[in-house]
Amino acid sequence: MTLIDALLTASKPELLDKDGDRTLRGLLYDYFAFGRSLEAARETFASFVGLSPTQYLILIAIKNSTAEEPMGVNQVAERLYLSGAFVTNEINKLVSDGLIEKTPHPGDGRRVQLALTQHGVRRLIRLAALQRPVNDALFGMLTREDFKVLSQLLSRLASNADSALKLAEHVQATLKFQENQRASAANLPESRKKRRARPRNGR
Repeated sequence: MTLIDALLTASKPELLDKDGDRTLRGLLYDYFAFGRSLEAARETFASFVGLSPTQYLILIAIKNSTAEEPMGVNQVAERLYLSGAFVTNEINKLVSDGLIEKTPHPGDGRRVQLALTQHGVRRLIRLAALQRPVNDALFGMLTREDFKVLSQLLSRLASNADSALKLAEHVQATLKFQENQRASAANLPESRKKRRARPRNGR
């Protein structure tokens, strides 16, 4: 393996070109920059209506639910890629603040449906006046076809992200174990190294 190959940050041919992983790195730099802008916009939106960024996202998710596909706690957690326990805690705060309400699920008495209260609707109407021009500026250079492709690609990437992070934890643990094994072997006293190298039946 050459030094250039050893420094590559991906190995799938689809992610590499004649410049190695330079295009991939450029994509990630641009993605991180855009992600920071989205985070800043989300914080601005949330603070404008007196919410935390997560509470803001929960309200928006519930607003986009339908009678055919009502939102419960699990559905909100899945849509936002957050843990159910964390979402439950934030939802309870929103219920206490009178922004959303819980009603029994018509088909399953163990579940609840979430809906905006009139107070919650008024909060989002006020927020939308800020969201519209900002979102138009963030995505306005895309054609309709660009927008559809981007939406599909991000959905696929997001759905695979948890698996990639679990893989990262596994590979990290494996590499650290291997490094520790090599370090231990390198630090063995010379006499022990010779004993380990000697055949068991040798004389």
